[in-house]
Amino acid sequence: MITNIPPSTSSDNVTPVTTDEPKNKISAGKLNTLRIVKQLDFGVYLDGGALGEILMPTKWVPEGKEIGDQIDAFIYFDSSDRPIATTIKPKACVDEVAFLMCKEVNTVGAFLDWGLDKDLLVPYREQKARMLAGKHYIVYVYKDTMSDRIAASVKVERFLSNEDIDYQPGEEVNIMIWSKTELGFKVIINNKQQGIIYANEIFKPVQPGRKLKAYISKVREDGKIDVSLEKPGYEKVDELSQIILNQLIKNNGFLDVGDKSEAGYIYHLFNMSKKNFKKSIGTLFKQKKIMIEESGIRLVTD
Repeated sequence: MITNIPPSTSSDNVTPVTTDEPKNKISAGKLNTLRIVKQLDFGVYLDGGALGEILMPTKWVPEGKEIGDQIDAFIYFDSSDRPIATTIKPKACVDEVAFLMCKEVNTVGAFLDWGLDKDLLVPYREQKARMLAGKHYIVYVYKDTMSDRIAASVKVERFLSNEDIDYQPGEEVNIMIWSKTELGFKVIINNKQQGIIYANEIFKPVQPGRKLKAYISKVREDGKIDVSLEKPGYEKVDELSQIILNQLIKNNGFLDVGDKSEAGYIYHLFNMSKKNFKKSIGTLFKQKKIMIEESGIRLVTD
């Protein structure tokens, strides 16, 4: 945690940079490109626009940078609510979801490890249940409109909206696996919307917090979004092949079974004939969903 940061004053023995260029809007909790305006023993000061001059301590200043140079920096606030700049990119910026570990809980709330010196606060009002140190949680990182402080919330759904959706079928999106349902898994799309992947379309191990590439399957009239892990036009997995994939997922991606296995053993595992089993693993192999090894079959996860 950063403390005792010397304030920037006009009496500092430095030459400030002046420019007639229009200033970009500087946002705390985001990555910004900032210009060095002062260089001192303990670091550099960056032009933070409306936030004033922002200190970047020496340990984060890239080698060779001088007054007038620009630095890509993330801005957050120290324990005294002063803006600080760092070249470290956190695990999530403002308006993004993340899967973070709780490091500590005290009377203020829970504190999460998001990769910076100062941990990320989840106030008690933003928790669904009392958070526990050592556990991971899916949270939404936001900036409080009243205090301008950066915080996180487990109540992710209140930051998502499926209104004014402009997705097209087949469009590639970034998703985070959110929670399991009877139909499959709820997902968070591009940090903005809710969607669902149906269980019969899941062919690789998934768990809450995992980030993946996915594709829009359908946007329904009620605003619900169906998502697929496969590119449009990719050959569909038939029902028997899906049974094999489901068993592989349950067994950590490997099963000691192959085309030379006894028919009774195959039927015990999959409730299908050996003929259908051989046909199905052949299809899955061609689709690059499994590898056929001497000792069994293995799920391809990447």
